Amino acid sequence: MKLSAYVVDGHTIDIRPAPADREWMDNIDQRFAYRCLPLSIANAHGWEILCTAGFTAVWDGGRALDAVTVTPDDGGIAPALGHFGYGVLTFHVPCLFRTEAGFDLMVSGPINRPKDAIAPLTGLIETDWAPYSFTMNWQFTRPRTAVRFEKGEPFCHIMPVRRGEIEAVEPELRSLSENPELKRQHDTWTANRNRFNTDLRQPGSEAQAEKWQKLYHRGVMPDGEAAGSADHRTRLKVRPFKKPGAG
Repeated sequence: MKLSAYVVDGHTIDIRPAPADREWMDNIDQRFAYRCLPLSIANAHGWEILCTAGFTAVWDGGRALDAVTVTPDDGGIAPALGHFGYGVLTFHVPCLFRTEAGFDLMVSGPINRPKDAIAPLTGLIETDWAPYSFTMNWQFTRPRTAVRFEKGEPFCHIMPVRRGEIEAVEPELRSLSENPELKRQHDTWTANRNRFNTDLRQPGSEAQAEKWQKLYHRGVMPDGEAAGSADHRTRLKVRPFKKPGAG
């Protein structure tokens, strides 16, 4: 499907495919966090919009618009301000996104990038028809605390979702024993995992050499059979936005 970003004349936007890496994951011993495949896939599931300039923001705890003070670096122009009051920091996104018919755009903060004293808010926009730009908003969680956004730091994450798909889902709660094969696979995994965790404490064990179980990462069932899904992925290849004039 096509996803187009129409940049408002006279403005620029810095947008990229969201990378799978995170600094906090890099800093964990042996980069252990990257062994969680669902985490890495989620990191890269969309595109990030980056700050055009660095700035510091502080909320004094009040509700007024001027309760949020934004100080740009080196006398420049900050890409955010206190627009709504109530401790909300607002980024204006200078473009209109267009999705194909029936698709919305999920707009949120950068995925798995925690930030102290402030939290991103999430919106869902019908970008297949709306001629309206949107803002990316963050809610301060602690007053009188300086929050930094660096130039080039992502402040927004976008990804298309099919409209109405969530409403078509028919959720249900069932006992695991109602699905004997699924229960058998889960019981096998539980026993293997308990044994693996026990062996991890044994010097020179196979578990210590393996370091972590890779069944999900490899797309393998607990009994060693290949998973039924033919499109199991260990990484995403999200395309960058084409620049005007590019082929």
